[in-house]
Amino acid sequence: MGWPWTEESRPLLPSMPDGKEWPRITIVTPSFNQGAFIEETLRSVLLQGYPNLEYIVMDGGSTDTSVEIIKKYSPWISCWVSEPDSGQSDAINRGLQAGSGLFATWINSDDLLCKNALVEHVTQNGCDSHTVYVGICLYVDRNGEIFSSHRGRVYSLEDLVRIRTVWRSGGHIVQPEVLFPRELALAVGGLNPNNHRTMDYELWGKLLLSGATFCYTDVCFGMFREHPDQKTQNVLEQTRSLLDTAAKLVGQAGSLSEATKSTILADLQAYGDAYERQYWAGTGRLARLPLPRELIALLRSAKATLGTTAKSLFSTIRQEL
Repeated sequence: MGWPWTEESRPLLPSMPDGKEWPRITIVTPSFNQGAFIEETLRSVLLQGYPNLEYIVMDGGSTDTSVEIIKKYSPWISCWVSEPDSGQSDAINRGLQAGSGLFATWINSDDLLCKNALVEHVTQNGCDSHTVYVGICLYVDRNGEIFSSHRGRVYSLEDLVRIRTVWRSGGHIVQPEVLFPRELALAVGGLNPNNHRTMDYELWGKLLLSGATFCYTDVCFGMFREHPDQKTQNVLEQTRSLLDTAAKLVGQAGSLSEATKSTILADLQAYGDAYERQYWAGTGRLARLPLPRELIALLRSAKATLGTTAKSLFSTIRQEL
């Protein structure tokens, strides 16, 4: 079955060649009703072979098999809880605050760390306390099969907020490929608990605003699983959140001139308007007609009502017969 079922990472010696401890790394997994995937996630972290790993699992009170699976691996988990929270960002923040690692990241309960991710990163790149490290992300399907890989190209706040020409043109950062200084992330406020869709993007912006350097490595670090049930599948709401967050970061960027800010904000507005039009046009044949959206919404509602009424009438006739 391969990684992380029948394979494990290459282990490191208990201490570094100079006798010092390996830098502590904190991994947080937020979880809620991901029983179909969480065991694979847990194994991908626990089988890293890294001697100074701190693993914290924050379950939001799952009602499926998640807690049973977490308990199975609890002897090797540093800390875990299963209780209601205020959402994914809140759970991750509490996990980071409970941790003690020099560096940290979170791996969602449907994503994975790559084989040898921590071993390869630390031995090849080290851990500079003012650097955010971005590796390579592998995209996997529901069954864990790899279908593509990704490497970002955001080096500055301006790169980050250039949604049309950088972020949505292949330069984006995929969250599981990132390893960041834990205390720096907490110092900038951690994740925004009110941002439920692009909280990772907002954190990268806050880290850039703080002066952190983004360093790209050649390490295959994380795996992002694509499946129909994840939040990012709602592309319209995801795009709206992304643009709103980008505009907020532009307003906070003292390093950008007013002229540059105006240009970027105009481009964000134009991109958003074009995206909304394109998305609307793809919602059906009526959307491609030169009719007001309000009228189309009424027509669709009337069609749905007639369809429901017709089904009910047909069912009644069948029963009578």
